Parts: sequence; structure tokens; C-alpha cells
Amino acid sequence: MEPNSLQWVGSPCGLHGPYIFYKAFQFHLEGKPRILSLGDFFFVRCTPKDPICIAELQLLWEERTSRQLLSSSKLYFLPEDTPQGRNSDHGEDEVIAVSEKVIVKLEDLVKWVHSDFSKWRCGLQAGSVKTEALGRNGQKEALLKYRQSTLNSGLNFKDVLKEKADLGEDEEETNVIVLSYPQYCRYRSMLKRIQDKPSSILTDQFALALGGIAVVSKNPQILYCRDTFDHPTLIENESICDEFGCHHLGDHGFWRH
Repeated sequence: MEPNSLQWVGSPCGLHGPYIFYKAFQFHLEGKPRILSLGDFFFVRCTPKDPICIAELQLLWEERTSRQLLSSSKLYFLPEDTPQGRNSDHGEDEVIAVSEKVIVKLEDLVKWVHSDFSKWRCGLQAGSVKTEALGRNGQKEALLKYRQSTLNSGLNFKDVLKEKADLGEDEEETNVIVLSYPQYCRYRSMLKRIQDKPSSILTDQFALALGGIAVVSKNPQILYCRDTFDHPTLIENESICDEFGCHHLGDHGFWRH
């Protein structure tokens, strides 16, 4: 794979008209291969002047006529980076979603990906659940359960997980996860329930049984979202390409809300 090339990872997961849908793609970030798959959260900067925000990859597809590789993502901003600003009602671990999903060519999305998140200080550190007892196969199983429960789509990610493992991404840090507010509350409740438990049983399977989430990366930052806002300038971004929009696909089960 050439350093600047893009390629799909895993088998197609859907067809509709001229669109072929996929679960993941591979690209290079700072010279190293990386895979992003549906449900992944990652840091982006939409323009050099914009603040860092979080993107959640929600849809990947290829337009067969034009051969365009496309993506749809949900963006999350810190309250202080929205037009209304932060107020006393906002939680310390809260982010706010842009009301409209953004459709971007993959070649442009990878330019948005931001690897330097050292100044990002927000989020609850998810360091209480241990994964060592699970082993590599157990970690993959826990991650698979988390993906399927998050996406609620029944997609099989085993082929994608294998590709990630081959790249050595099994233990790569997933730096951030955005939950719904009810999920976040359950997670905080789960942390309280296990805080006095012996470390030998603090595995992701145990956490899942308590209604938590599977965290197989190293201390990701947990945030939550319960509100949306209209971004005043995002529509002016030259990378946004609504001419390839798939908004109508929601009626066919491909669009994730």
C-alpha cells in the first residue's frame, strides 16, 4: 500500500443503488498505516483555524459511477467551542454534537485527522477496568461486543479486527469515546460498584455484565453528549460534499441515527 493511498478493509457490508458500503478503511498517518472503522472516535480539525473536535465515523461507501470513496461522520465539540459557549448546565465531561452529519471524501477526511491531542484535557479517565486477564482473544471478543452493541447493526467486524491486529493496533490507544448521557450515567454507576473489587476480577466481561462498556484500550477519555447545535461555518468548508449525500438511505437501514 502506497503511503498516500486509501483502501477498504474487510468485505462490503451493504449495497444500495450505486453505493457499496464498507466497515473500515486504511490510510497513513504520519507515515504509519492506520485503520478507522465504523463506530470509531478520533480527533479532527476541520480547518487549520478550527478547534480540535471529535469525529465518530458512522458510514463508509463508494459511489460506483464516480469511484468516489466517501464518509459520513458525526462531530462533537466542547461547549466552549460552540456559539453559545459553556454554561453552568454543562457537565465537565460533556460535548455537544453538530446537528447535521458531515459527508466528506475519504481523501479529505484523513487530512482532518489530528494526531496531536496533547492539549485535550477533557473527559473521564477510564482506567478502573483491567483487561490483562482477558488475553488477546478475550480483548478482541470484548471489543467486538462493544462495537455490535454500539452500532446495533449486527455487522460482523471479525475481518476488520484481524486487519487491525496484523497492523499491531490491538493495543493501540483509543483516546476518546463519546457515550449517550444514559450510557455515561450507567458507566459512572458501574465504576462506583467495582471501586472496591479486587483487581483480579476487574475485566471488561465483568464490566459488561454490570452494564458498563468494553474498554480494551489504555485509559481512554470518556465523554457524553445529550444536545446538538447548528455549526455556523461548517457548511462553508470546501471539504463538505453534500452532492454525494446519502440522507435518503435512512429508510433502508444504512443510515445510523
